[in-house]
Amino acid sequence: MRRREFITLVGGAAMWPLARAQQPAMPVVGFLSGRSLASDSDLVAVFSRALNEAGYVNGQSVAIEFRWADGQLDRLPELAAELIERKVAVLFAGAADVAASALRVAAATVPVVFATGTDPVATGLVASLNRPGGNLTGVTVITNALWPKRLELLRELISPTPLIALLVNPNNLTATAARAS
Repeated sequence: MRRREFITLVGGAAMWPLARAQQPAMPVVGFLSGRSLASDSDLVAVFSRALNEAGYVNGQSVAIEFRWADGQLDRLPELAAELIERKVAVLFAGAADVAASALRVAAATVPVVFATGTDPVATGLVASLNRPGGNLTGVTVITNALWPKRLELLRELISPTPLIALLVNPNNLTATAARAS
């Protein structure tokens, strides 16, 4: 082997780690849910399909990190912190009303997209519906506003109306609104 060929070969081999290091890292999407994989399997399928349609294929152009609280909602702040440590590019969160404080903390460093059945303004998640502010955005169906209508419909369907009991999580910020119905 000639000297020049040897230098070219050695120089190329020495530069290989640098060339690999300069390749952009695969973005990571965090997925946080208060429920379980079994109960959210349909949601995960739709979520993955929507990412695929946007050109993001799990394992190829994006990595998705899932965290499940399995109904143990007090674990949500810890799970959100894990995803932030993982340096996710964006965090999608269900059960946003329960993890509002953790999501506000997360939004200081990464964009957060949430889905909730409560009023995100009332829970302190966002400043207003039309201008959420900061790194938080999402969708809400504000189901608590429907409680009086649900009870009215139940009374009409069942006559005479029996005693109606409502089970709520007293730690949930929206429990008061549900009890007032």
